[in-house]
Amino acid sequence: MNRLRALYDRLILPHPLLVLAVFGALLALAALRFSEFRLDASAESLVLENDRSLEQYRQVNRRFTTSDDFLVVTYTPDGELFSEEGLARLASLRDELQALDAVGSTNSILSVPLLHSPDLTLDTVDSEIKTLDQHDVPPDTARQALLNNPLYPNLLISEDGRTTAIQVNLPTPDRYFELLRARNDLRDKASTGNASESELAELERVQQAFIDYTETLGVEREATIRTVRDILDKYRDHAEIHLGGVPMIVADMIRFIENDLSTFGLGVLAFLLLTLAIIFRQWRWVLVPMLCCGFTVWLMIGFLGWTQWPVTVISSNFISLLLIMTLSLTIHLIVRYREFQHDEPQASPRETLRNTVLAMIKPCFYMAITTIVAFGSLTFSGIRPVIDFGWMMTLGLTVAFLITFLIFPALLSLLPPPIDSHVTANRVPFTDAFARFTERFGNTVLVGSAVIAALCVVGLTRLSVENSFIDYFKPSTEIHQGMITIDNRLGGTTPLDVVITDDPPPEGAGGDPFASDCDPFVEDCGAGEEYRDTWYTYQKMQELEAVHEYLDGLPETGKVLSINTTLKLLARINEGEPLNALELAFVPAAVPDDLQDVLLTPYISEEHDQARFSVRILETMPDLKREALLNRIRNHLTTELGYDQDQIMLAGMTVMYNNMLQSLFDSQIKTIGVVFVAIMLMFLILFRSLKLALIGIAPNLIAAGSVLGLMGWLDIPLDMMTITVAAITVGIAVDDTIHYIHRFKTEFRKDGDYIATMHRCHRSIGQAMFFTSLTIISGFSILVLSNFIPTIYFGLFTGFAMFMALVGALTLLPRLIVLVKPFGLGGASGLGS
Repeated sequence: MNRLRALYDRLILPHPLLVLAVFGALLALAALRFSEFRLDASAESLVLENDRSLEQYRQVNRRFTTSDDFLVVTYTPDGELFSEEGLARLASLRDELQALDAVGSTNSILSVPLLHSPDLTLDTVDSEIKTLDQHDVPPDTARQALLNNPLYPNLLISEDGRTTAIQVNLPTPDRYFELLRARNDLRDKASTGNASESELAELERVQQAFIDYTETLGVEREATIRTVRDILDKYRDHAEIHLGGVPMIVADMIRFIENDLSTFGLGVLAFLLLTLAIIFRQWRWVLVPMLCCGFTVWLMIGFLGWTQWPVTVISSNFISLLLIMTLSLTIHLIVRYREFQHDEPQASPRETLRNTVLAMIKPCFYMAITTIVAFGSLTFSGIRPVIDFGWMMTLGLTVAFLITFLIFPALLSLLPPPIDSHVTANRVPFTDAFARFTERFGNTVLVGSAVIAALCVVGLTRLSVENSFIDYFKPSTEIHQGMITIDNRLGGTTPLDVVITDDPPPEGAGGDPFASDCDPFVEDCGAGEEYRDTWYTYQKMQELEAVHEYLDGLPETGKVLSINTTLKLLARINEGEPLNALELAFVPAAVPDDLQDVLLTPYISEEHDQARFSVRILETMPDLKREALLNRIRNHLTTELGYDQDQIMLAGMTVMYNNMLQSLFDSQIKTIGVVFVAIMLMFLILFRSLKLALIGIAPNLIAAGSVLGLMGWLDIPLDMMTITVAAITVGIAVDDTIHYIHRFKTEFRKDGDYIATMHRCHRSIGQAMFFTSLTIISGFSILVLSNFIPTIYFGLFTGFAMFMALVGALTLLPRLIVLVKPFGLGGASGLGS
């Protein structure tokens, strides 16, 4: 402490301008990379650490020439769709979209082949296929042909023929995948320790190139989506139009996050400013805390820009949290400063400031360390963006502490606040009411806390991690409205790929298939069919048909596409007759080249011996449970249909999102467990008393449990942002606990009276705790205006966490201290009932 006192006496307090000048240079350095600060809402930002599902997802897209890089425009005209005027208006919209530079192609009812010609057979399919674009097909005939085709209903056209869709393909350039593969290959080498110095240098270069290229693509994609929306606006007078698709969802999520970071960041700051002005009524006590908060955020944004460390959906609220933590530190200093002004009004401003800093640096350091431990526990979650969030907050809290105890005293040295009437008045603060209540109803506090704890436990058992992606967005948003339209009329929203790998060749395979009594090219040989290294056999197609029918029959699935859809289509061409074994064998040759990428390659990869089923999940289905659905599919394919586990691969956005959701519960338990073990150890080190450690942990347990328990009672599932609330709650509750116990220990030395000490603590540190909580709850209330539902929950539950932490620290904590008497026997009796 002597060294610390010397530091302030010799450097900081006598030379505030020098401190601020050096700090100003650091702020200028940080500002140089503000433009590099970026947001990331890609698939990579929502996957588990080392999760193979992302690579499997990309692998499936490569092998089956598919992609989710497309926009879906749903179009429901006010009049008749299948009329000359209706189709002409649709064609005009499609042509404008297709003319955009970033659009590779479009799919719509105008360009897909119609199978209505009476002369259409397997032999004439290449010459008799007609389209609305290229042929004069009557609208009624086109409507009937599209609705009778097994491929298009619930995909490009609704079953009632009123709504259609335009698929706007936005191909990702090959350069992206080249950089991605190069980066991943070099990463693998580096992780195994086999990379040379030159390869490590190349990894740095490739990583930077990938970041830059991804950033460029994101900007271009966002501009394209804005242009698409401008085009759609011109057609909304005569139709109900919605935009959907993964690129649009990613772009809108980034837009929501940017809006929350800017608009709500400023809004929170304004709320905090107003609350500080009302509480302290001096402009210095508004300006200095706001500068400290702003400087903390400034430095962190600059650091993230310099390090090219992107902010994800999960870590997007780090700015608001840094405002909370920095403000909490500064308010404690302000209240203590004003206490010294009250107790020693004749002291010089510099002496008051010096006493304040030295009195508060120890408890604030303990507070910062334990809060860092709480956020550091997020690094055990196993979810990459949650891990990043934990590290960001750990660094941010360190910056907040340093700024508070360097810049706060430097600023106040230049702007010493005068003593106002509120400081000199001897009024009993509002927080003493908590002390009086605890003194009079001590047993009631204990019983009430036990009841709350029991309710928390029951609520925790009701907690779930299943939620629909659509629930992240308000009903007024286009994402929400588009998902409903696509789910209800066009076969489902979220993609799921079910990939089946063919049986390995049996020993001795490759013999003469004509040696048996059954000719596999002419008839169905059933179980006696000779092995052929192709999917186009009766036996294999029957097995795939069983898979297709099962997937199609699930209530959670919408449109299901597979090679069986193609075979049904070819059967219609074949005068309604299923293909015989010989025709089946020659399907790849019979399908015209320009239809191969539509009818065959998305579903069959002969090169890799795999068959793919493209499934769309209904996001609007009540009580959608992804984990149960995926397990049910896997179990049915293995137990009922006889496939081995290693023959089945489930991939796609549904799987990646589910993996993240399912890890939330485990990581939540792991996170909270690590937090409380670490904090117990911290308390033992700080207080050097097992009794105090146990007393201090009690309100923290109830505060964290109350948030998760409330979510369980309200049936609000854990999601990618609410996972962090419990750790944040612990960090906040720990702040109050440490400050209160530290102050209680100091005040108790005066007279050894537990009751009198409790009242003095409630009138001093309790007031600081109340002001901090009130300010933060007020600031975070603005988050309810966000369009992103997780952000709303984040704001509400953070405010509730602050409230529970405050109540616990002002009632349960002092009640336990007086009951257990961890500082030795004092001169007061226990509390009343």
